[in-house]
Amino acid sequence: MNLIFDKNLIADYTSALQKIRVLSENWVLKEIYCPNCGESIYKYENNKPVADFYCSKCSEDFELKSKQRKFGKKIPAGAHSKMIERINSTQKPNFFFLGYFLELLNVNDFFVVPKHFFVSEIIEKRKPLAETARRSGWIGSNILFSKIPKAGQIFYIENGKIIAKQDVLNKWQKTVFLKQVKQTEAKGWILDIMNCIDTLNKKDFTLDDIYAFEHDLALLHPNNKNIRPKIRQQLQFLRDKKYLEFVEAGKYQLNN
Repeated sequence: MNLIFDKNLIADYTSALQKIRVLSENWVLKEIYCPNCGESIYKYENNKPVADFYCSKCSEDFELKSKQRKFGKKIPAGAHSKMIERINSTQKPNFFFLGYFLELLNVNDFFVVPKHFFVSEIIEKRKPLAETARRSGWIGSNILFSKIPKAGQIFYIENGKIIAKQDVLNKWQKTVFLKQVKQTEAKGWILDIMNCIDTLNKKDFTLDDIYAFEHDLALLHPNNKNIRPKIRQQLQFLRDKKYLEFVEAGKYQLNN
């Protein structure tokens, strides 16, 4: 995989936005494969409302978002109402995120977030634009990476290091079970427990480790008065889906 942009493509462009659009889209087409099946991806016609790229074999769609330098805890997205509408649609795409160094014309980070990780909780509503703004009153949104479990951020390239293709494909398949979870509340609970496990930052953990998040989970789910039973239910679900293993009473282990 070549991490260097083709600078010859932007010889006739003056706008920085146009330059990075051309560079990034061309690079993705040449270097990136579908994380679901491993085949090549193709570009939709410009201004396609569904997405930027697609896989002709498995019909997965992908939208590309690029950012200079490192990604932080969030990235600007589109209008809030449109983002919520999209993630609740059956046609929502997966999202590619490309981090680059423009002065070096190279890619430093590239990862995909599968569409089954997108729930309304990861979309932050921004303040309306001021009355003096050209689009006065417009309400934008941010995608909150802090709300997306690590398993939902699948890197092809991380800090300039290329990840083996088979590892990318395996990580994608590890969470495809989430596609079958249709209820928003149920998926929200699963993702919250996955985030709790991520926060522990260890492969082996106990039920008491997760119980320590009881207060936080109660704030996220104020209508649920049985937090501990719900925690056990979600751990059982993740065990059944091979996301983690039950070691012995009260002890669990994350699968690779």
